[in-house]
Amino acid sequence: MSDLTRPDAPTSAHAARQVPDKVTVDGLEDRWSQAWADAGTYTFDRTAEREQVYSIDTPPPTVSGSLHVGHVFSYTHTDVVARFQRMRGRQVMYPMGWDDNGLPTERRVQNYYGVRCDPSLPYVEGFVPPHEGGEGKSIKPGDQVPVSRRNFIELCERLSGEDELQFEALWRRLGLSVDWSMTYQTIGATARAVSQRAFLRNLGRNEAYQAEAPGLWDVTFQTAVAQAELEARDYPGAFHKVAFHRPDGEAVVIETTRPELLPSCVALIAHPDDERYQHLFGTTVTSPLFGVEVPVLAHPLAEPDKGAGIAMCCTFGDLTDVQWWRELRLPTRSVVGRDGRVLRDTPEWLTSQAGRAVYGELAGKTTFSAREAVVAGLRESGDLLGEPVATQRKANFYEKGDKPLEIVTSRQWYIRNGGRDEDLRADLLARGRELGFHPDFMRVRYDNWVGGLNGDWLVSRQRFFGVPIPVWYPIDEQGEPRYDSPLVPGEAALPVDPSSDVPAGYTADQRGVPGGFVGDPDIMDTWATSSLTPQIVCGWLDDPDLFSRTFPMDLRPQGQDIIRTWLFSTVVRAHLEEGTLPWKHAAISGWILDPDRKKMSKSKGNVVTPMGLLEEHGSDAVRYWAASARLGTDAAFEVGQMKIGRRLAIKVLNASKFVLSFGAADEPVPLDPALVTQPLDRAMLAGLADVVDQATAALEGYDHTRALELTETFFWTFCDDYLELVKDRAYGAGAATADVTPATASARAALGIALDTLLRLFAPVLPFATEEVWSWWREGTVHRAPWPTSAGLRDAAAGTDPGLVAGAGAALAALRKVKSEAKVSMRTPVEHAVLHVPDALRAGVEAALDDVRNAGRATGTLEITAGDGETVVAQDARLGEAVAR
Repeated sequence: MSDLTRPDAPTSAHAARQVPDKVTVDGLEDRWSQAWADAGTYTFDRTAEREQVYSIDTPPPTVSGSLHVGHVFSYTHTDVVARFQRMRGRQVMYPMGWDDNGLPTERRVQNYYGVRCDPSLPYVEGFVPPHEGGEGKSIKPGDQVPVSRRNFIELCERLSGEDELQFEALWRRLGLSVDWSMTYQTIGATARAVSQRAFLRNLGRNEAYQAEAPGLWDVTFQTAVAQAELEARDYPGAFHKVAFHRPDGEAVVIETTRPELLPSCVALIAHPDDERYQHLFGTTVTSPLFGVEVPVLAHPLAEPDKGAGIAMCCTFGDLTDVQWWRELRLPTRSVVGRDGRVLRDTPEWLTSQAGRAVYGELAGKTTFSAREAVVAGLRESGDLLGEPVATQRKANFYEKGDKPLEIVTSRQWYIRNGGRDEDLRADLLARGRELGFHPDFMRVRYDNWVGGLNGDWLVSRQRFFGVPIPVWYPIDEQGEPRYDSPLVPGEAALPVDPSSDVPAGYTADQRGVPGGFVGDPDIMDTWATSSLTPQIVCGWLDDPDLFSRTFPMDLRPQGQDIIRTWLFSTVVRAHLEEGTLPWKHAAISGWILDPDRKKMSKSKGNVVTPMGLLEEHGSDAVRYWAASARLGTDAAFEVGQMKIGRRLAIKVLNASKFVLSFGAADEPVPLDPALVTQPLDRAMLAGLADVVDQATAALEGYDHTRALELTETFFWTFCDDYLELVKDRAYGAGAATADVTPATASARAALGIALDTLLRLFAPVLPFATEEVWSWWREGTVHRAPWPTSAGLRDAAAGTDPGLVAGAGAALAALRKVKSEAKVSMRTPVEHAVLHVPDALRAGVEAALDDVRNAGRATGTLEITAGDGETVVAQDARLGEAVAR
């Protein structure tokens, strides 16, 4: 119905009803997707004032592969919100981005085209790659052709563009109401310029800084790794009891899983309250094999009940070593390089001939081989007490890696995030309290992450396809870069690539020479760009008018596993740059679980690609499955639920066709609430008014599942009971308006109003079926129709108890049960029956008795008497001549 509360609400639909003879959900996606695109149904009106706008910070899916059913799940949740807000009269800014930035794209390009990046090579105009994918197997690294960074990036952009077309086709098939004129790439020129501008402003405010510091390093991908990218996994190892020696010969035994780090040991550390080691604090011991004197110190992080209770601190074995090194001001003695091997040059702190000789045997070995060599040496020297004891230890891994991370010292860029600044941490925790989390229990994940930070945000990466760090460094006369005096571009010059662009005041031939310059070779972490998606889509760089109308945004929808990365980092950037939250609400979807109740993910190989599901079951059916799961709740991949959704969509079509069959085809469907005069009709509308209020409140609270449950439950009751009860009255004596009685007019108006309301309640979840029905009898699109309100329905209901429908429905069900048990047709007449009716249902049965008689084919007497229990029971029934099935 058009909104019955509006003064200009029409009292009928358009006259021409064009209901097909046969209805089907098949083919609706292609027809309506194209119609919506042609009509610009979901185009955002950028002239709308801020209070009219609802802006969504849509997650940009990673395009280095394929979408899976988990994407369909979470993006449907967002689309339901977008469609609801649009029908509420908001101008919805619903963009789509493509995350084509970073390591996954690089690996895909290497395999697809058979190339690898070598930044030292010059750019080749018109480069043709040696392969073009489609071979079904990866190109071995040794067979990959080296190309310049610029050529490599061009290939990344080409392949990403092809993937994005496939993604868009799937999203359109799913029915996402995205404004497809508002798309972006995280590696596109705008995103690069936004990311670099924000970085330079962070740098100017001393929020970005570079430091030579120990950091987590992936030896496979040859890149630094941030705290947010860590995964703790079990890793096989062994405890080794190793003896250090005091000057008087006393042995001090430690236990370690990494004996290969003995040459980097800088101290032994025990808990300050551990009585076993009180006499050692302030003294020194000598390391076995290498003969280095190290102090014995106290620190509260030492664990008295773990191993021997005293541990060696190496630079660096784990993050605890880093903390001890920093807080106790210990020296740096790193022996593991970026390649994961023991450094080839013998360290200066190894002064004994024996120690240097042992190290010479380790130089260049992998940590695994070095461990074997050290253990053999300790066994020979007698400093290994007993044999190693196997264990499973927790080790840090890069989320995309398969080898434990090492901690190496390198120069990296950081952005302050509260990890080392208590005031900033407090501000960011306060921002979390301002943000509306849906569901609210997800807030604790944000709080725990911020509260547990132990360092600033590492944003530099040693990769190629990403947003370059926009700085150069002058080179002194000795040919050394002056990292403490970076050269920065003006904002008008952005985006820049320091590997090919030249800083102001220099010429290209000064690159890499004394007195010249060198570009920073690193790129930014992909989150350093993704954390700026609100600024990218809202026009922060070059569209202040759009920015003022859309920022801060209204909604950030995302997965629970990236609260610590995407959500938090976006809050950090907006807090530092704008002094505000980037959005008002965060909608957090759960995970999709496979039949074994395991999270679906590409890395586990248990994902289901969605296009086949959409084609087999229909998009509305798949959307129904997705919308049946609440935010923040993990859901099983359930084809059965999709089949239920398909049946619902088909029922919407069939029930609508039935409702629209009353009256002449050239007559408008009556929608005038004044025509609704019968108690049963008014009761049905009263119940529908309750559904509208409750479903609206649920959607306002980001509980799409509750809204769907309410609407669907009412709809099935409407079909099973109300339609059956009133269809004879709705048919009336004839089709012409002149022959319509007030009772028939009441039924037809109630049916039209209910259909109009139900279509709009279902529209956010079942956009294709509802649009199809809308087109049979209404102008325009259901998705731009106003969301229904209850006031007009309640006016039409005139205070009638919605429970009347339940009473009448129970009486009809009792008569049908008699026929079912007698195994006769429902068209068989009932010549006599006694209806035992509980008091709670009596009013409904009496008020709609004529409708019950007609629907139940009760041609004889119906006696109503008081009944026990909760429902109507028919007894002493006498049936007329059975009608053959």
